[in-house]
Amino acid sequence: MRTGVHPGPHAGANLPSLRSHNSALVLDLLRTAGEGGISRLELAESTGLTPQAVSKITARLRSEGLAAGAGQRASTGGKPRTVLCLVPSAAHAVGLHLDRDELTAVVVDLAGTTVAARTVPFDLGAGAAEVVETAARWVESVRAEAGRHADAPGTANPLGVGVAMPGPLDHTTGEPQRVTGFPQWDGFPLRDALAARLGLPVVLDKDTNAAALGLALRGPGDSFAYLHLGTGLGAGLVLGGALYRGDRTGAGEFGHQVIQLDGPPCDCGNRGCIEALCLAAVARGDLAEAARVLGAGAANLVGLLDIDRVLLGGRVVAAAEERFVTGVGAVLEERARGPVVPVTMADGGTHPVAEGAAQLVLAPVFGHARVFGRGRPGVARDTPQAAPIQPSRPVASQ
Repeated sequence: MRTGVHPGPHAGANLPSLRSHNSALVLDLLRTAGEGGISRLELAESTGLTPQAVSKITARLRSEGLAAGAGQRASTGGKPRTVLCLVPSAAHAVGLHLDRDELTAVVVDLAGTTVAARTVPFDLGAGAAEVVETAARWVESVRAEAGRHADAPGTANPLGVGVAMPGPLDHTTGEPQRVTGFPQWDGFPLRDALAARLGLPVVLDKDTNAAALGLALRGPGDSFAYLHLGTGLGAGLVLGGALYRGDRTGAGEFGHQVIQLDGPPCDCGNRGCIEALCLAAVARGDLAEAARVLGAGAANLVGLLDIDRVLLGGRVVAAAEERFVTGVGAVLEERARGPVVPVTMADGGTHPVAEGAAQLVLAPVFGHARVFGRGRPGVARDTPQAAPIQPSRPVASQ
């Protein structure tokens, strides 16, 4: 680290053993700089790396086709500064959302932009072998579709596949557990089976966690709950800027908190769960009651975790955004014991769960391991690694 330089939040280390770590820091700064680019001097100042270290890293990234020249900036004294930018099309990740009744597959480039997407009918209960084969076919199909884009050479360079599905599941082993309504999935090695079929690294997580990860990477590093109401009801929790899975990766089973003793039965085996009450209200067309029940659960989370925001998503909510935002917000306001926590729709893109699943693969490439969290907020955990980025076609300097 250079004397007198105060590294920014992307602080690096000048050690050969940390070459990949430092490359990730530089890649992330190139990504956030966008098309306007960033100079080597600015990279050095932001990371605390020496100019020589930055030059070596950027030269390697350019030779691998991950970075390219983006022109020059006018000099304030001395030679004009060469500006570099990320090449988003150099590689990609696939995000796969396995819902109970439909499948969504997306291809996302290094900048996080979706370049291809498909949504098709799907049966999560069709049996493990059929589900694995169907999922693999649609991964191959959406990759082929993305490859037809003239500006997407990186589709031949996949980093891996992120898979999101209903829980509960074990993120560390890549195995679903007794998925609500589909207990036959308990203990099946889905991650490993799909990886063997595709020949690619695969990461498995809950649908709500994937969506929450994508939201955390888009916005400020605060504490929020993402509540997803679709074919089921669950939550993704981000605490202190880190995705909270719990020590056994089972956190976020929001829909199965009992709020009505001796209430109607739920597919999980309990009675009076928020999910059962909320989906029953939706089924009979009483969206006001569904929002009220959802609000009761949200208020419990706010009181328990002291979160900053509540974000809503999922097919049911998307079909009646104003009614759910207003209804949930009214319950939070009624039960507030301090400042009222805001309720908004989640700004997670067109396919928030599938796009978040792709980020399970992309985020570590840019050094975002911390956001993956563990049992305690802000504590990083090991995650299955995506394939290393292989050299793509060199991109000529502009």
